[in-house]
This record gives sequence, C-alpha cells and structure tokens, in this order.
Amino acid sequence: MLDTRVTVTVHASDPLGRAGVVSHLQQQPSVEIVQDPGGTAARERVDTTGRQGEGGGEAAGTVAISLIDRFDDMAAAELRRLARGGEQRVVLIAGNLREPDLMTIVEYGVRAILWRHQATPQRLVQAVQSAARGEGDLPPDLISKLLTQVGQLRRSAVTSAAVAWAPTVGMAPREVDVLRLVADGLDTRQISEKLAYSERTVKNVLHALMTRLQLHNRAHAVAYALREGYI
Repeated sequence: MLDTRVTVTVHASDPLGRAGVVSHLQQQPSVEIVQDPGGTAARERVDTTGRQGEGGGEAAGTVAISLIDRFDDMAAAELRRLARGGEQRVVLIAGNLREPDLMTIVEYGVRAILWRHQATPQRLVQAVQSAARGEGDLPPDLISKLLTQVGQLRRSAVTSAAVAWAPTVGMAPREVDVLRLVADGLDTRQISEKLAYSERTVKNVLHALMTRLQLHNRAHAVAYALREGYI
C-alpha cells in the first residue's frame, strides 16, 4: 500500500465516458477530485492511505487513465503521448481490443488494462494503485491472449528446428521461476507463497529484472521471457 498521494489524470474523447470514470472515483473515500485549471482533464489525487488528500504528503507520481472504445491510430497516438518519457504510468480502460494490438499496447508502457464493463470503482482504484507501484494489472483473458500471441511470434521466427539458438541476455534462475508464476496469473502474494520468498523479495526480483532489461511491466517481462526462450 502506498503512503503518499497519487495524481491521476483522466483522458477520454467521450465526455460521458470520462464523466463515468470520474464519478466512479468520486465514490471512493480515498479519492479527491481536483479540476485541472485548463479544463481539458480532471486531476484526481488518490490518497491510498485512506486520508482525504488535504495537507501533507508529496505526489507519488502521475497515473493517466485513458478510456477508449477500440484501439485505432488516434488511440495509439494518445497512449504514446501519455507514456512518453515514463513520467506517467498509464491505465487503459477499453471497450474492445484485438489480439494483435496487445503486444503494441504493452510495449507502449501501459501498466494496467481494464475492460470497460469491469471497471468498477474498486477495480479502478486497484489498477491505479498497481500502476503507481510500477506493477502490471491485466485481466486473465488478456494475459492468455498475450502469451498466445508471443508464442505465435516465436514459432513464426523459427526457420529450422536444427538452428542452435540461445538467449541474448542472461536471466537468473529465480527470475525465471518468478516469471513462470507471473505467466500463470499469480499475484505477488501467491508467488511469495509458492517460492517461499517474502513479497518484498518477489517485487525486488521483478524490479531488478525490468530495470536491467528495460521492460515496462510484468506483462512485458513475461513476453520477453517467452520470446527469448526462458519460459
């Protein structure tokens, strides 16, 4: 749990959709809505300690919530803009996504994806908190589709079963163990129980791996490990 506020911006071409996201956030006792002076977006300071966001504590970073119906050129440009420089951590709420778009979205640096029909107030705050901590949050069905897509990419790249192939960058055995469980859909607590590590150790393993290999989030790390043949 974060002990400082998180600044959230909401971005949507549909005013009614954006109003719905803001309304959901307003229902949470830990959310304070602060209107952007520019009037083009709302900035919501999410106090994840349960306090009302007035007074002490510095912002822990910015989480940008992007609401789209489908992934097209305009949505892609907006996601690139929001994720540019890594200063904002992006949560995507989508009505529909095509399987080929998933890898692109993950590689843009999107931290969390929610289906629009599943974006309850609780799920929204959970996704914001995960993104603010630098963790990923994807629905199980999207993880499955992402893994399928990576597997297809790997198979298409193989020209001969006799070709000797080795990973380009070393990955420690315990990093592989953790990523295998991430790929199975386990969260930090479940991974720590399976491997008899502390939750902090699991987070440190993933953070070190993603920093070293310049991976955006857990889904990107799993995709990399699959592509490189580790899992």
